Amino acid sequence: MKANRRKFIKRSALAAVAGMTAFSTRSTGKALEALHWQEEALDRVLTEPVLRLEELKDPVWIETVELLRKGDNFICRVRSKSGAEGLSVSNNMQMKHLYPIFVNRIQPFFIGKDARDWEKLLEEVYVYQSNYKLQNLAFWVPLATLEFAVLDLLGKLAGKSMGALLAETIYHPEIAVYQANNYRGKSAEESIDLIEKHVRETEARALKFKVGGRMSHNRDFPPGRTEALIPLVRERFGSEIVIYADSNGSYTPEEAIRIGKLMEEYAYDFYEEPVPFDWYEETREVTKAITIPVAGGEQEPSMHGFRWLIKEDALDIVQPDIFYFGGMVRSMKVAKMAALKGKPCTPHISGSGLGYLYMMHFVSAVANAGPFHEFKGFNNEIPLDSPTSSLSSEGGKVTVPTGPGLGVTLDPEFVAAHRVVTG
Repeated sequence: MKANRRKFIKRSALAAVAGMTAFSTRSTGKALEALHWQEEALDRVLTEPVLRLEELKDPVWIETVELLRKGDNFICRVRSKSGAEGLSVSNNMQMKHLYPIFVNRIQPFFIGKDARDWEKLLEEVYVYQSNYKLQNLAFWVPLATLEFAVLDLLGKLAGKSMGALLAETIYHPEIAVYQANNYRGKSAEESIDLIEKHVRETEARALKFKVGGRMSHNRDFPPGRTEALIPLVRERFGSEIVIYADSNGSYTPEEAIRIGKLMEEYAYDFYEEPVPFDWYEETREVTKAITIPVAGGEQEPSMHGFRWLIKEDALDIVQPDIFYFGGMVRSMKVAKMAALKGKPCTPHISGSGLGYLYMMHFVSAVANAGPFHEFKGFNNEIPLDSPTSSLSSEGGKVTVPTGPGLGVTLDPEFVAAHRVVTG
């Protein structure tokens, strides 16, 4: 059963990839397993365009880029010379620390540029003022904030949703969710009751909970919680529900393998970040030693790093965070590289702002998306109108909003209450 679960995940990803003719073995005439072909194909993904902007025949000159703030909420507003507007809400947990990078290192570069050149501009702004020295979420979160506003703008002009800007086919108009939980610090018994409460509220058919102590060098929090909780979750929910576990890099390879084998006994469906995120070779060691699929990539800032993790089969499931990794365009390249190797993409999404909404649009366009995606509920503190989706989990699924751009409208009075950040 355990091995069959792992094989099923990989077969599902390969079936989804079959429709991606640009990356299929039929288009190359070579076997997917050939190493030389793999490397050429991975590199081709990195050079081929992502955005579909055929409808936009004329330049979309960016006239203004503004970062607006009210308290700890940040909105990016982009306006074109023709008067079109795009808005995004940032990852506020990070932007409250990072807004000077947006204002001083990103915003000035894009004034007067053609928004249709976004993919080329991503490469250029990385070098501008030596921004590559900031690579990690310090740079990528502000840049993703701008990208989401630009995609909202381009989507409105092209009459396409954000997802439709990324792929010719909308593969997932509805997103099946897994209920994410974090009750470290509570006993196994306290944790399981809280996990069950939230799963029942969303009717999710999958869940994820935390094990270990977060980058803790094998310490549990509290001691004994993980080994008690792993069997308890399966016993409480039965054999039908899909169960994921996230260690947030808690373990050394030896301990990670031991915990992974315990998860195997209870037929868990993936094991996230078993060792610290930048331990690439150790991640591969764990992946090869256990049968439960290993997921990771939430913290990965480098495209080349993802290329190595995918090529070397260090991960079974890739999890770029669309804020932490700099947006949907870069993340789509990761998803397509993973597709070449028959690996699913299950993006991580960090909290606050409208992160879950952006994640849904991204997943809608990913052919090799995993079966379930993270859900912690929507931010009800940001007033918006969504005529095509309740933005809530109904029967364990959330409908992706349709309509141009983001597909929702932020309350104009809410936006007007924000003030321009100048430095």
